[in-house]
Amino acid sequence: MPKQYWLMKSEPDDVSFDDVLASKNQTTSWYGVRNYQARNFIRDAMQVGDGVLFYHSSCAVPGIAGIAEIASTPYPDATQFDPASPYYDAKATQESPRWTGIDVRAVKQGRYVELKELRSHPELENMRLLAKGSRLSVMPVEADEWRFILKLIG
Repeated sequence: MPKQYWLMKSEPDDVSFDDVLASKNQTTSWYGVRNYQARNFIRDAMQVGDGVLFYHSSCAVPGIAGIAEIASTPYPDATQFDPASPYYDAKATQESPRWTGIDVRAVKQGRYVELKELRSHPELENMRLLAKGSRLSVMPVEADEWRFILKLIG
């Protein structure tokens, strides 16, 4: 399967790109996705080695904080089984998990590219992130968008 590209949103108060850079093997588990479409991207489409734009959301200045890659195959998200977790799902069982996690490895930090700047480039006018009402935490990125953003990051 050819390499694919993704944008994955994380709240920096929960897991920032700096946190990933500081973690063992610069790798973190991507957990807490509770949208079926985003879950399906993780479960059915992501492959080890796929490129990731690591995006900081729900913060003062949202934007792309770094480049990462998919570092594992999908697996059941353990937070769905933990009653103390904000991501707990009472309908999920070990025998029939509902939610999927995946590991992400930091590749490069580069320059922080703010959402406002992304919106200013006509080359990105069709990017899913920039579509009105876009709320998905995991979404595909087209190869030409990926290449353009890599140039912005430096």
